[in-house]
Amino acid sequence: MPVYSMTGYASATAGAQSATETTGATEASSARSGPSAAASVTVELRSVNGRFLDLGFRLPDEFRSLEPALRDLITGAFRRGKIELRLNAATSADNAWPTPQPEQMNRLARLESTIQGWLPKAQNLSVHEVMQWCKGGTATEKLDDVALEAARQCIAGLRDARKREGDKLVAVLMERVTSLRELAAKAEPLIPAVVQRLQQRFVERWQEALAATGGGQGVSQEALQERALNEAAAYAIRIDVAEELARLRAHLDEIARLLKAGGEVGKRLDFLIQELLREANTLASKSSTLELTNISVEMKVLIEQLREQVQNLE
Repeated sequence: MPVYSMTGYASATAGAQSATETTGATEASSARSGPSAAASVTVELRSVNGRFLDLGFRLPDEFRSLEPALRDLITGAFRRGKIELRLNAATSADNAWPTPQPEQMNRLARLESTIQGWLPKAQNLSVHEVMQWCKGGTATEKLDDVALEAARQCIAGLRDARKREGDKLVAVLMERVTSLRELAAKAEPLIPAVVQRLQQRFVERWQEALAATGGGQGVSQEALQERALNEAAAYAIRIDVAEELARLRAHLDEIARLLKAGGEVGKRLDFLIQELLREANTLASKSSTLELTNISVEMKVLIEQLREQVQNLE
């Protein structure tokens, strides 16, 4: 299953006699014949990052009734992202002004007569006003199916665009995961030597402190040595970062598994990134050598890059 990004653009035109070239990340078009062949509907979809699915519609007044159907189509295809749909209709010059029908003319004549009967000073309807009244009514019904067809094609195009963007993001994320694994492998051999060196330094300072304060009087040398070793062991446990590195590698394995499995992984990856950052911060706080400090800093830089990219995934 592919991984989808939340960013993308697509446009589709349906109802025209021939496909119209458009610009954007993805394009789709289809030709239809029949009563609406002289008119076309163009749908554009723009998608950016969003924590949840946030839909916006920019529709002409004659297509407002299609908003529930368009909303169902989009929610059935996407789960996250801020998506804006724009719809525009175009008609040829021949269809711009439809031929008035007899029933329309009769109704307008009756309305005009009634109004002038009550308001004698009311002006007669002009040709332009009559044409405006006769223009509505049937054109929208003919283009509803065309608009929905264009929307379906545009949604498919946006999914393709988001998939391509998702493939690129997965490649970037896997590079960062590989780099983090290399840093963890680089830090692991340093841990035993660092712990041993710090243990030895702790014992030396322990003995120096006892000698300076006279705290060892009345206590056997064996007991003092045993107490020093116990304290050194407890100190070694506090500064040992082997567990943090093990958990960090486990989180990296899970991130790689999710990226390979695909699907809706954005929120789960976001949680794992937070756990990675927690382990890196713990590593930095326990670090007592310059080598481990540098490694922890590099890790946090890579994890921050991971976090920024994960925000783009569905």
